[in-house]
Amino acid sequence: MNYYLIAGEASGDLHGSNLMKALKQHDAQATFNYFGGDLMKAEGGNLRKHYSEMAFMGFVEVIANLGTVLRNIKMAKQDILDKKPDVLILIDFPGFNLKIAEFAKKQGIPVFYYISPKVWAWNQKRVLKIKKIVDRMFCILPFEVDFYKSWGMEVDYVGNPLLDAIALNKADAHFKTKHGLDERPLIAFLPGSRRQELERVLPEMLKALDRFPEFQFAIAGAPSFSEKDYHKYLAHHSIPIIFNDTYNLVLNAEAAVVTSGTATLETALLKTPQVVVYKGNAISIGIARMLVNIKYISLVNLVMDSQVVKELIQEDCSGDKISAEIDLMVNDEAYRSRMLENYEKLALKMGSAGASERAAELMMGYLKA
Repeated sequence: MNYYLIAGEASGDLHGSNLMKALKQHDAQATFNYFGGDLMKAEGGNLRKHYSEMAFMGFVEVIANLGTVLRNIKMAKQDILDKKPDVLILIDFPGFNLKIAEFAKKQGIPVFYYISPKVWAWNQKRVLKIKKIVDRMFCILPFEVDFYKSWGMEVDYVGNPLLDAIALNKADAHFKTKHGLDERPLIAFLPGSRRQELERVLPEMLKALDRFPEFQFAIAGAPSFSEKDYHKYLAHHSIPIIFNDTYNLVLNAEAAVVTSGTATLETALLKTPQVVVYKGNAISIGIARMLVNIKYISLVNLVMDSQVVKELIQEDCSGDKISAEIDLMVNDEAYRSRMLENYEKLALKMGSAGASERAAELMMGYLKA
């Protein structure tokens, strides 16, 4: 079959690549066109647009880049018409993908949505539109099944594909040597994959460097950036940037400072204590606080419905508060143990690996029905 996938950020690229791998096991003649990234490109097919040209986060940021967003939507619609896919598979990224879903539905193209938009967080009435324009929804968070059911929509829970990615990771016993690190305990910075996250969050992370001389630090480099993108923030600091090895960085770290997003759940599943941080445009955050109807922003706390990890958002995302949290994670044994115990409970809730395979198998069944 001819598949068209759209992923608009780094996490979508990861999940899209694993789904493509699973689909090929069921469909050896599969052809793929997609908006995505390097991981999806490694699975073959035709990369039509890289997510680095698409990932804008926040109301103000989207408005500021509206011309680019509209051009990308127009290109996607035309490309879908040209490629005539048997199915359109949309991966999260709702601001963009729901518009494409509506278009594809009018063209008679089956629409599958893998990784639900976070409609449970704000404007829940969007489910009514999703019911009309999405043929099948494949969810990866356990509480989403009951949420959609409350709106009269049946969805498939396939488990979480992060478990697949983590299961595929090979722990590297020589990680520190390979990356020029010494034997001191390590603290990892995960500043995110969007440019505005780098600009606002990384400088606050770096303020913690001089307060822990007995530790070494390393930054997880996002695939959408180069070393040069980080250097302007590192003029007065010597800290390695590690690309394409984030899981091993987290596994080798005593603690991590993680920008809110998929990485918070990955860090928890890798069993590394963390503090979750986020700082955005003040207007965007102000609007979000008025609209969003959730107690937490990190996926770890949302799945557990309790504060497992500390969240330092906006004005709380400061060098002082980040440092205080690092100190607790590395020096307060009771605090650290409590977080790790909750990680074990989280892992039980999330289930087992195999989400990509389950999603692919269900998709093939629906397409053949």
